[in-house]
Amino acid sequence: MTVDALAAARRLAPRLAARAAGHDRDGSFPVEDFADLRAAGLFGLMVPPALGGLGASFAGYAGVASELARGNGATALVFNMHASVTGALGALTEELAEALGVPDEALAARDRLLAEAAAGAWYGVAMSERGAGSRLSKLTTTYEAVDGGYHIKGAKTFCSGAGHADAYLVAARSAADGSVVSQFLVPAARDGLHVEPTWDSLGMRATASHDLHLDVTVPADRLLGGVEGLALVVAQLMPHWLVASYAAVYVGVARAAVDAAVEHLTARGLDGLPAVRARVGRADAATAAAQLAVTEAARRVDEAPGDAETNRWVWRAKLLAGTTAAEVAASMVEAAGTSATRRGHPLERLYRDARCGSLHPATSDVCADWLGIAALGGDPDRDGSAPRW
Repeated sequence: MTVDALAAARRLAPRLAARAAGHDRDGSFPVEDFADLRAAGLFGLMVPPALGGLGASFAGYAGVASELARGNGATALVFNMHASVTGALGALTEELAEALGVPDEALAARDRLLAEAAAGAWYGVAMSERGAGSRLSKLTTTYEAVDGGYHIKGAKTFCSGAGHADAYLVAARSAADGSVVSQFLVPAARDGLHVEPTWDSLGMRATASHDLHLDVTVPADRLLGGVEGLALVVAQLMPHWLVASYAAVYVGVARAAVDAAVEHLTARGLDGLPAVRARVGRADAATAAAQLAVTEAARRVDEAPGDAETNRWVWRAKLLAGTTAAEVAASMVEAAGTSATRRGHPLERLYRDARCGSLHPATSDVCADWLGIAALGGDPDRDGSAPRW
């Protein structure tokens, strides 16, 4: 992680914040924000320097995401999807590729996709489905091998940045063997890909998380890893990109709520009330604690990815960030008073955005169950009542 990337995120955050209210009100996508991210080179944040990127670690990503979220949580949330794709691709080392049986041509395709990201290409994620959520083992979207590639057919929901990304990471199960789940990077311009505008939500309204319908054929090199069935393996090896990456965003949202409350309370002369100060103090401490959990998880991911204790911290970070964001934002609205509930007030928007933190995968209840099973000595990836992925 370079200092320049974090400095760029801090420089951009006020711009994102200035646009956030309008995009939230209209439910419109912050196109200007992503132009700024591209111009700053942040699409290459997780791309190795040899391929033109910044070569950030997971801790580096977490720092950038939290800063962007202090400006606009919706923008940071969509950026998280791109970072997840490029981060997972970049983490496919030669040693891991050999262990997974990844062919040389797939590594060449990986390098090409990463280089394109460093040059400004932007990737979205199309994993969740109605009735299945983000559980890879329950997907109904299917694929089958055809001459020169694969045909993919199905429908996805909650596809953040739908209609704006250059390509989408699509998870699908094999039509020939339903236990095999693979991932493809599908170009947005492909015939047979259709965005259905469905996103009109309580919070994170500017993410354009619409439905995506697919009836497309892609070249063979769009199968990530070049080997079918890697999706579930990658989920086990890199849960941080499916869990803790969201945590960094919602810590930033929590901090933004404290920032907005301090500005409001000071302007209204309410900062002299002991009860109000106590709320701000508790919110500050809770946000700092959640930030420390995210920082510790990120440190462990960088030092020992996939380790059992690392994964515990990954799930802890997501649980704490999601619940903390919601609780902090709610308390800051109470501290500010009824005027903060008016449409257009920063705290009103942040309250709604923060409430989504516990709902993004893995949800707070799923995180707590995973951690409970682990604490009780079980295998949290297999001993739950439902498949994690």
